[in-house]
Amino acid sequence: MNKIGLLLLFLSVMNSTFGAEKITGKVVAVLDGNTFEMLAEDNDIYRILLYGIDCPESGQPFAEEAKKELEKLILKQKITVDIQGKNRLGVRMGVVVSRDDPRELLLRNGLAWTSENNPQSDLERLRLEAEAKKTGIWAETNPVPPWIFRREQSMLQPKMSQ
Repeated sequence: MNKIGLLLLFLSVMNSTFGAEKITGKVVAVLDGNTFEMLAEDNDIYRILLYGIDCPESGQPFAEEAKKELEKLILKQKITVDIQGKNRLGVRMGVVVSRDDPRELLLRNGLAWTSENNPQSDLERLRLEAEAKKTGIWAETNPVPPWIFRREQSMLQPKMSQ
């Protein structure tokens, strides 16, 4: 009986620690095509990456268009975000659940790629449709995915000597 009680306690702690987190608040800044900050109801500011997509980085074609599109969709709006986890830098990744999904519009308009690893099939379908229509980034001859662009940029950075 004691072991079962400990197991149930462990599972409830795990669920509350790693369970779904929803954040509601007002979007106060759009940093790029798939990153924004929101002032939550708890008065904390949260940086959120749109889960499952990746938009062009600053310096890439269509980066500014993606950012402006996201601003039109959510800036100064009250939204709820379903947090899906954190990236390797600790930034929360989420899906907007209180409005139309901005990820879908960004993909339809050719302003985003689906994520590099394990793209979601419903989002990948939208990306492929935009690519077939040569919309946005897909009008470019050889569009460079943002994760490749970031890697190339980091390789250009001078290395620190010790």
